[in-house]
Amino acid sequence: MQPYFLPYLGYFQLMRAADVFVVYDDIQFTKKGWGHRNRMLVNGEPALFTLPLKHDSAFLDVVQRELSDDFPDQAARLLRRFEAAYHTAPFFANTMPLLDNCLRCSERNLFRFLMHSLRYTAAHLGLLTPLVISSTLGVDRALSGEDRVIATCRALGATEYLNPPGGRALYHHERFIDHGIALRFLDPEILPYEQLGAPFVSHLSIADVLMFNPPEHMPALVRAGRIVP
Repeated sequence: MQPYFLPYLGYFQLMRAADVFVVYDDIQFTKKGWGHRNRMLVNGEPALFTLPLKHDSAFLDVVQRELSDDFPDQAARLLRRFEAAYHTAPFFANTMPLLDNCLRCSERNLFRFLMHSLRYTAAHLGLLTPLVISSTLGVDRALSGEDRVIATCRALGATEYLNPPGGRALYHHERFIDHGIALRFLDPEILPYEQLGAPFVSHLSIADVLMFNPPEHMPALVRAGRIVP
C-alpha cells in the first residue's frame, strides 16, 4: 500500500489482517491521492485537510517529496482545526495527544513523516503487524502493476497476497496462482457510530473513529472486515 496520512479505518483493518504490511516509498507520488490529505468531520459534514508540500516535479516518488518550509506553523493550524471540530467529542482527550505527536514530528521528508504517523497510530491501536518499506526488498523498480506485486510477494516468500476490494479491477487470480500465490481481498466493514447526533459519515480519517469510540471498542472495530476470494 501507499503511505496515507491518518487513513480511514479500512486501511488499519487491512494492516491487522496481514502478516506483513508493505509500504511503498519508491512509487510515484499521487497529487490527488490520500498520501498527504484526508477528511475530518466539521459540523456534521466531511471536510478535507491537507499536509502542505514543497512545490516540486509531479514525477517524483513519495520518498522524494518534502513538506513545506512553513510546515510547523501549518501543523499548529491543523491541530487547532481538529480541536475546533472535535472538542465536544467524548474521546477528544484520548485522541489529541496522538494527533499532536503525528503532526509535530520533526521529519520533513514526506515518506518518513507518514511512516512515523502510521507506526505511531498502529501502536496506538495495538497493531503488531511488521511494516516493511518496499525499497528494502530489492524488487526491480521498473516493474509495475501485477508484476511488481508478485515480485514483492516472492521477495518476502509470501504464499498469499491480500488487497483492498479495488484491486479486483487490477489483479487476476491466474497470474498469482502461476507463482504459487493465492490472491485474496479484504472487504472492509465500517460500522456506524455516534457522531454527536448527526447522520453518520463513513470513511473519514482514523482520527474521527478515535474521537467517538472508547479505546476498549477499537480492537473489535479494527478486526472487522471479511477476507474473500
